[in-house]
Formats: sequence, C-alpha cells, structure tokens
Amino acid sequence: MNKKKKNEDLKEQSKGAEKTVNEDVISDEMIDSEEAHHTKKEDKEEIEEANDEIQEEESEPDENTRKLLRLQADFLNFKNRTEKEKARIYSSAIEDIIMELLPVMDNFERAIQTEHDNNSFKDGIVMIYNQLKTAIEKKGVEEIPSLGEKFNPNIHHAVASQETEDVEADVIIEVLQKGYQIYDKVIRPSMVKISK
Repeated sequence: MNKKKKNEDLKEQSKGAEKTVNEDVISDEMIDSEEAHHTKKEDKEEIEEANDEIQEEESEPDENTRKLLRLQADFLNFKNRTEKEKARIYSSAIEDIIMELLPVMDNFERAIQTEHDNNSFKDGIVMIYNQLKTAIEKKGVEEIPSLGEKFNPNIHHAVASQETEDVEADVIIEVLQKGYQIYDKVIRPSMVKISK
C-alpha cells in the first residue's frame, strides 16, 4: 500500500509540477503576448513618428518654395518701386531744368519779334532759339496750343478779357505768354486774354 500511495503521491506531484509548468508556460505566453503587444504598439508608434517626420520633410520644400516665391514677389515689387521712383526723379529733374529754360525761350522770342538793323544778328538769335526749342522738344516738351482755342482752365491762365463781336465768348484772342507741357502734364499754363 505504501508503494501505491507513493505512486499516487508521485502522480499528484507530477500533476502539480505539470500544472505549475503549464501555468508558467501560460504565464510566459501571456508575458510574451503582452511584450508582443507592447512591441507592436511601440512599432506602431515608431512608424507613426517616422511618417510624421517624412511628412515634415515633404512639407519643408513646400514651405521653402513659398518663402522663395515670397522673396521673388518682394524683389519684383522693390524693383518696380525703384523704377517708378527713378522715372519720377528723372521727370522732376527735366521739369526743373525746363522751367529754368522757359524764361530764356521767352526772351529769345521777344528778341526775334523786335526790329533789328542787323539781319545777321537776328538770324543768329533765330538759330539759337530753334536749337533750344528742338532740344527741349526732344525731352517731351510741347507748346500748349492757345490762340483761337476755346479757353480751358486746366491748361490756360486768363489774365484779361475783352469784349469782341467777331468772336464767340471764352475764346483765346491773345497769348501773353506761351504755356508748355511735358507728356500731357502742364508745367506752365498759357497766359492768355479771352473774349467776352
């Protein structure tokens, strides 16, 4: 009996050991499963981080391209502003010089209109006047048409008026001082006498 009991005890011990081994295996499997789950979770997080990094790297060229386009636009705006400023300064400089020359032109015209004993002197004055007139015309200066024209306050300055029956009202009957414009910009209005 003793042997039988010993065998039974051994069987039970064996079963207990087997149960313990099985529990350990199951426990190990659970740990492995949890580790695998954690590993899968960690792998998934790493993949997501890698995807985020890839998206950031892909978006960088877009941002760099936008910056480059912005810089190009800023440069073009700067270039256009600079060109406009240069044109304005150039136009202003020409206008200032022409304003200085207009009284000289007026004096030449008066000299031409006066009587001279010496025709060669008058011819010399006419030649200088024509040279000066040609030089300023090359810079875009034009004489404002006035005599016989309808009075326009934008380009004419009326300093006198006279009643006449031959001409309708507000027509220029005499030019006292010629007016000039540069490309449609009046630099000096014509000083005129108009009819009533």
